[in-house]
Amino acid sequence: MDKYLETIVAELEKTEHGFKHIMQAGDNILADKRAGLFTDALRLLQDERYQGRMLGVYLLGKIAPCNPEALDLLISSVALDGNWRVQEMLAKAIDDYCHTKGYEKSLPEIQAWLNNPDANVNRAVIEGLRIWTARPYFNTHPEEAISLISRHKASESEYLRKSVGNALRDISKKHKHAVIRETMHWDMNNKRIAFTFRLLKL
Repeated sequence: MDKYLETIVAELEKTEHGFKHIMQAGDNILADKRAGLFTDALRLLQDERYQGRMLGVYLLGKIAPCNPEALDLLISSVALDGNWRVQEMLAKAIDDYCHTKGYEKSLPEIQAWLNNPDANVNRAVIEGLRIWTARPYFNTHPEEAISLISRHKASESEYLRKSVGNALRDISKKHKHAVIRETMHWDMNNKRIAFTFRLLKL
């Protein structure tokens, strides 16, 4: 890693919690219009410090709409990172991508990510787009958001099911009847589904 990036990450390392300082550092790098931004992100992803990897993920999310390789890296590699903070930044990166491209235009990618066998990818989409019905397109198509999220109501991953339940609970505050219509078809004899349902607090 060059001196420019090392100085930035060393400063970020002083703050253990939060995301805003990471995002601000990323925005500063983008404003500097450095050549080789994708290469910078790759270098940051190799950093032992989670702050460096978070910064790399943030940059990838910003350049992914015009760089398919960056998008692929988010899904294929970043999702494997074991640090929960990096996973939260992945969720942010996915939402950045959808926001820039447009949520409706991003539906094919959203569908593909939710079909991904990796629970981290599924969760990153569900968490990244929260509150789904506050996002363009989904704010006028709440039933589609509910249907997409509900795909993972019976996931083996409790971590993912918690995300599903929390996201649907968010939506139910304004679209309670739509969420109830979805859950009427759920098999409550399935312990995983019942677990997710309880999180909705309907």
